[in-house]
Amino acid sequence: MTSADPVPRSWGWPVRDGGRAGHVEGGNRFAGTTSQICGLFPFATASGSDVRGVPIGRHLHTAEPIGLDPAHWLRTGLVSNTGVWVQGQPGIGKSSITKRMLAGLVAFGMRAVIPGDVKGEYTPLVTALGGSVWHLGRGLQALNPLDAGPLRAALLTAPAADRTRLLETLRARRLTLLEALITIVRHDEPDVTERRLLGAALDLAVDTAGDREPLIPDVLAVLLSAATPLLTIAATQDDIEFRRTSRSLVNALGLLCEGAIRGIFDRSSSARFDPDTPALSLDISALDDDDDDVVAAAMLCSWAWSAALADAAAYGERRRNVVQVQDELWRALRVAPGLVERSDRITRLGRHRGVVSFQVTHSLDDLEALPTEADRAKARGMASRNGVLLLGGMAEQELDGLRRITSLSEGEAALITSWAAPPTWHAGRVHPGRGKYLIKSGQRVGLPVALTLTPSEIALHDTDRAFRRSTP
Repeated sequence: MTSADPVPRSWGWPVRDGGRAGHVEGGNRFAGTTSQICGLFPFATASGSDVRGVPIGRHLHTAEPIGLDPAHWLRTGLVSNTGVWVQGQPGIGKSSITKRMLAGLVAFGMRAVIPGDVKGEYTPLVTALGGSVWHLGRGLQALNPLDAGPLRAALLTAPAADRTRLLETLRARRLTLLEALITIVRHDEPDVTERRLLGAALDLAVDTAGDREPLIPDVLAVLLSAATPLLTIAATQDDIEFRRTSRSLVNALGLLCEGAIRGIFDRSSSARFDPDTPALSLDISALDDDDDDVVAAAMLCSWAWSAALADAAAYGERRRNVVQVQDELWRALRVAPGLVERSDRITRLGRHRGVVSFQVTHSLDDLEALPTEADRAKARGMASRNGVLLLGGMAEQELDGLRRITSLSEGEAALITSWAAPPTWHAGRVHPGRGKYLIKSGQRVGLPVALTLTPSEIALHDTDRAFRRSTP
């Protein structure tokens, strides 16, 4: 039919077999609930999802495209915190959706930072984004825990009032990190006297270093010198008595320079920060087979450096917000009591500096592995403060702990458990929850979404590459 052809009236053509009707009855209007009407038309109502942000898939029920951008949600009042909690069984694609968000937010102009990549699984993505990868380990690159890093440049460009605050922030972070490292080495927190001695020794080491960055051996040398300010803190004028008082602290710092992590965090940083890099990964996969003490020390040092980057991002001509990922989070925090509080202090200072953070874990049972009930309570608080939750398939017993963080309806709980791995022995089947997630925020109804990877993403996101190596 062309535009020139005649159009029949609503009653039809007045010819034989033309469908002529004597009259047309008026339509009847019916009303019903969504659960009834959806049987006639499954998309009777929209999901309420927002298409703005990084495209992460389609709604499982309505096929609507769904976008996620915690920064946009913060600006529009949907959330009060840009933290994202990612949880689910192994094999559901937690790293895949995290990497999709990283790539998308970098495209929006943010800088991706992966502090302490234990498995090295983010290295291919960072490289593909044109970023920088620092390989930390013995015989590899080093990271000075006391290095101001990108904060050093910010101190030169920040206003005078902000400069004072940044200097105090830098000191507090250095001191907290030293306390955390000592806690890891001897599995016991510094007492009040040791903390004061450590602070005074750090200040003297910074003054002695001058224009260069102070090192942990510098702090150790100050303690061994038994300077007058240190004797005053120890309430003694006797050099021998002071050495007895500070013996445990000195030996702990000595282990940082001579023990299992020797050569990694006791020398100057061998890598330099590029302010134009779109992505940066601190790859510590070379230490993955070491004891948890070594990995925990590496992760905490990496977190502290990334926190300095977040603070520095607010100053200078090339300002960029930061998106960072903390994977294998609890591996560092379970080593010794008090590390939850200290890690929170290290990273908390950058939260209001334009940071979108992703915390990835398999299970909330990881919280129960922390040394004390106080640590477990603080860790639950860290989890609950995240504004957005990305929940993948998990077993029923996981939901009890999850309900401490967010509310789940019966339908949402059933959906999450339906994505869990079935208790069967059939091989060759894809995990039923692969690429499926429930987005939760506050008391709102969750958004079930299915993520489909592009061919380039499939290659970059492959975390099972080690099992697909060709055999001779």
